Amino acid sequence: MPSLEMSGNADLASSVLSPVTLFLHADMVGRLVMILLLCASIGSWALIFGQFFRSSAANRASRNFEKAYSKAESMGELERFYDRYFGSNDPSARIFLAGMQTAKSAGKVTDHEGERDRLSLSLEDAVAAAVEDMSSPLSSLATIGSVSPFVGLFGTVWGIMHSFSQIAAGGNTAMAIVGPGIAEALFSTALGLFAAIPASIAYNRMSHTIGRFESRLTRFSDRIYITLSRAMDARH
Repeated sequence: MPSLEMSGNADLASSVLSPVTLFLHADMVGRLVMILLLCASIGSWALIFGQFFRSSAANRASRNFEKAYSKAESMGELERFYDRYFGSNDPSARIFLAGMQTAKSAGKVTDHEGERDRLSLSLEDAVAAAVEDMSSPLSSLATIGSVSPFVGLFGTVWGIMHSFSQIAAGGNTAMAIVGPGIAEALFSTALGLFAAIPASIAYNRMSHTIGRFESRLTRFSDRIYITLSRAMDARH
């Protein structure tokens, strides 16, 4: 005689197999897997939109700063730039400030080669810090993109095992009895892919965008290095 749980599955088969219905009829492990995957999907989309707006703002701010910087023709104007943008969080401004701080601290030291090396290192560190700050969401997206399919697969395997245990307990292999449990199991796989695919696509796209942003900051730091190294040479 079919168990009460199998009777419940038969009732489920007669209803529309909506995501909500599949969730409500899953066991505790299945529900936990679905909740985890849903949270991962929501988290990945939050990271994607947050990174999009953050990247757009950083590019816009850096572009505006570089345009203003290109109009500076003397060390005095650069000094005024330093005072104006001191404490700014704009990536290009932070690189400029790092270079200016190194140049200002050089004073009257006669070791010109050492001054250039310190200036180069400070600019490289500023570029690396800006890129690292911009890349912070990538590790989370990579984790979601790589782990979610396996979590979904675990939910699928668990659901199929649960369905087979029901068949063994009730001795009924009718599709009306087996189908709902299989649908619940496959729904976990679908949720895993739903979370992983956007995260993987966004990770690859963001990596490309950040790579271009790093190249841009590197070119700008080279301009600053040339300008400040010449200013330090003229000071001695």
